[in-house]
Amino acid sequence: MISAAMAGFTAITATNPIWLVKTRLQLDARNRGEKRMGAFECVRKVYQADGLRGFYRGMSASYAGISETVIHFVIYESIKQKILEYKIASTMESDEESVKDASDFMGMMLAAATSKTCATSIAYPHEVVRTRLREEGTKYRSFFQTLSLVVHEEGYGSLYRGLTTHLVRQIPNTAIMMATYELVVYLLNG
Repeated sequence: MISAAMAGFTAITATNPIWLVKTRLQLDARNRGEKRMGAFECVRKVYQADGLRGFYRGMSASYAGISETVIHFVIYESIKQKILEYKIASTMESDEESVKDASDFMGMMLAAATSKTCATSIAYPHEVVRTRLREEGTKYRSFFQTLSLVVHEEGYGSLYRGLTTHLVRQIPNTAIMMATYELVVYLLNG
């Protein structure tokens, strides 16, 4: 888990400027007919307004998102272990040799989907806070200030705005990714 957290920390630090520009471009509200801001113009505006520091707005919320990855892997490994224990117990009862089949990979997909749903549902407020911190302006200044302000102005439910759409994208992606990972590990181990 420490290696996963460190990898997440490094990736977030290196890529936050890209995510900030992407978010600003998505939030760019221009009147109809006006030319939309391009990536280079956005970079220039951020740098002129806040210098290099401006590219790291929202990074504290991204760091909080590392908890989602840790929660996901802890739950996934726990479910995976239970599936493997069940499979071993059932093959011992029938004196059959344990052979991987499609149900094993479906089980891993289910484990991945379940663990990602739990982890995302627990950690989702950081996504809302991160998006707010990446907006232009000075209303949102820090992780906890933004969290408090969003709850105060919009209620607790606002911390989960967009969760369903996020899960619709994340669950199949994670299920396929983890099952593919397990399949490749199985094939490489012979």
